[in-house]
Amino acid sequence: MAAAVCTQSLLPPKLPQLLERDPYLAPFEKDFQRRYSLFYNHLKNIEENEGGLDKFTKSYKTFGVNQLADGGIYCKEWAPGAEAVFLAGDFNGWNPFSHPYKKMEYGKWELLIPPGQDGCPLVPHGSRLKHKHPSPKRLKSLRIYESHVGIASPEGKVASYKNFTYNVLPRIKDLGYNCVQLMAIMEHAYYASFGYQVTSFFAASSRYGTPDDLKEMIDVAHSMGITVLLDVVHSHASKNSEDGLNKFDGTDSCFFHSGSKGTHQLWDSRLFDYANWEVLRFLLSNLRMWIEDYRFDGFRFDGVTSMLYHHHGIGTGFSGDYNEYFGLHVDEDALCYLMLANHMIKFLHPECITIAEDVSGMPALCRPVAEGGGGFDYRLAMAIPDKWIQIIKELKDEDWNMGNIVHTLTNRRYEEKYIAYAESHDQALVGDKTLAFRLMDAEMYTNMSVLSPLTAVIDRGIQLHKMIRLITHALGGESYLNFMGNEFGHPEWLDFPRTGNNESYHYARRQFNLTEDHLLRYRFLNAFDRDMNKLEERFGWLASPPAYVSEKHEGNKVITFERAGLLFVFNFHPYQSYVDYRVGIADPGKYPFLYCFACTEKL
Repeated sequence: MAAAVCTQSLLPPKLPQLLERDPYLAPFEKDFQRRYSLFYNHLKNIEENEGGLDKFTKSYKTFGVNQLADGGIYCKEWAPGAEAVFLAGDFNGWNPFSHPYKKMEYGKWELLIPPGQDGCPLVPHGSRLKHKHPSPKRLKSLRIYESHVGIASPEGKVASYKNFTYNVLPRIKDLGYNCVQLMAIMEHAYYASFGYQVTSFFAASSRYGTPDDLKEMIDVAHSMGITVLLDVVHSHASKNSEDGLNKFDGTDSCFFHSGSKGTHQLWDSRLFDYANWEVLRFLLSNLRMWIEDYRFDGFRFDGVTSMLYHHHGIGTGFSGDYNEYFGLHVDEDALCYLMLANHMIKFLHPECITIAEDVSGMPALCRPVAEGGGGFDYRLAMAIPDKWIQIIKELKDEDWNMGNIVHTLTNRRYEEKYIAYAESHDQALVGDKTLAFRLMDAEMYTNMSVLSPLTAVIDRGIQLHKMIRLITHALGGESYLNFMGNEFGHPEWLDFPRTGNNESYHYARRQFNLTEDHLLRYRFLNAFDRDMNKLEERFGWLASPPAYVSEKHEGNKVITFERAGLLFVFNFHPYQSYVDYRVGIADPGKYPFLYCFACTEKL
């Protein structure tokens, strides 16, 4: 008899390194052990029962509707609760009963449609784009332009992939961003959901154009050296039962947890059962399809906090107490799926990037799976935009606390990478306010012309808009993100057509044309954003060790720090300027660049 391996006692191979780096995690060693064992067991079962991870995650090539080499069509679905399955379309006059599926084992169904007499497929498909340009090499400094294709035009309409390719990508390149993160690409029925109520996980949204248009857009981005990330929604799914996964086989448990456990109270959507074998096949294959068919360079995983905990973060605050990240309230099946996803991506496509949208700060989420971590490359520094909003809303300029600002910008886990941002799409949506609106909304429609005098409101707003961005960029993390239009202080909020606004597209757009009008001050903010990115490209502070903060002077309202051989000096005092201000430096000598920035006229 062969000796059996007791996987329950398996330790992550490099867990001692993690515990040595953070000794406060030592009491939770068994939790890391259990999580890794769950991951290992899944991986082992995939190897033994599915022929390996490579074959298992290629299931998107066999499930769904796929064309065979001879022109035939092979269809396969998993619908364990269904009594019968049919295929309908233009090819059969939408008569479902003419093409029934055959029932197989384990709740699977299949259908083979032979080619026509002339050898042509009965279900025709459009031509496929041939890729011309390789994906960019993995970036050391990631400067992300968060984008939505549909609103990427000054016109009140749904903009296209073609528009983004030829009008927006050159703008992104010119601004110095080297990565674009695309939202709302996975097909969703309700446009106003911002793409977060997915109905078809394997389909690129048709409202912007064809799949080949999207492939061309990604290929052109690659030709510019721009990395392309997909905002992937695996945290939940639309509850639509007519055009979504919900009740796919007639039950409420196919793909999802049954009953209340399978419904998100706030999002009104369905929650995946990550312990289900076919759900793992579905989601892992989905990731691989986007990488290999469309050539996305990685993913920003949406709603990770909701996945990690049974309470989904609802009504829960995270204080940083380590007990909040371990125990029965953690959904270890969901965490195991994320570990599998990151392991698969790094195993098959090592250059790909993964980002977690996690507000909880779970330790080791952005450490390798081999250490017992979640395997993500980056997490979003979600506390930073909240801090800027709180400061601007609640404090007078003279009451800004320099120590509190520095703490928020530097409070991150050692050797776990963070994406810093002053604001994202969340702050641009109607019901909230962008930083530019919070700073200047009283005069943005009347005093942004260079022909009118520079008022105190506009002067303060423009300078703080620049300062907040630069200090966030340089001090807040190992990557930087901006939402499209926010770089130049877009004067309007973002609101998609819906019943409440009479289905208007007026606010579902980005007025890039404002930056091209030399009579408007928006172009100054746009130019500053470009210079800021170009400066980082030159010196690479995002890829450098964290900054050394040498001064956070409450009376003078001055913050100074060094990073990547640069000395940054910020004067946040609302009315006091300084001449010959002295600051300490780590190494004596002539510095290659001195960047001084002040809310007042000079430092």
